[in-house]
Amino acid sequence: MITEVIFAKQKFPLSGTQTKVGDIAPDFTVIGNDLKPVSLRDFGNKIKIISVFPSIDTPVCATQNRTFNKRIAEIADAVVLSISVDLPFAQKRFCGAEGLNNIVTLSDHKDLDFGKKYGFLIEPFRLLARGIVVLDRDNRVTHVEYVPDVSQEPDYDKAFEAARKL
Repeated sequence: MITEVIFAKQKFPLSGTQTKVGDIAPDFTVIGNDLKPVSLRDFGNKIKIISVFPSIDTPVCATQNRTFNKRIAEIADAVVLSISVDLPFAQKRFCGAEGLNNIVTLSDHKDLDFGKKYGFLIEPFRLLARGIVVLDRDNRVTHVEYVPDVSQEPDYDKAFEAARKL
């Protein structure tokens, strides 16, 4: 477990309850691109890869979304939920401009429900830290990564290895 992350070359604490392997993932409510509430249960019994990032309009976050969009085809019956606090308009614009159709972008800007329940909240900035959570069909956590420095990419290979085992 990490309790703080490096953001803008400074350490900041993470707020919320951190998720760990073996946990049953808590349900959460975020906002979809159509401005309607979306929850974890809306994705049924699919394998879920939750890609968490600070802002779609930064180079590392853009790369993270492009990578998951490309690689999700490796896992049958899986979905990537890309969650940030960006407004849904920005997420939709980015994905449209980039041709990203294989990920589901979701905004935690309204209530920070995901960030608090999964321990990804960088409270001083009201942003989410970078990381990955992989859930099996029953929403049991099988892989978690909290990236200690938000300027670095997550370990995609480990996440996809965990998802492939499901």
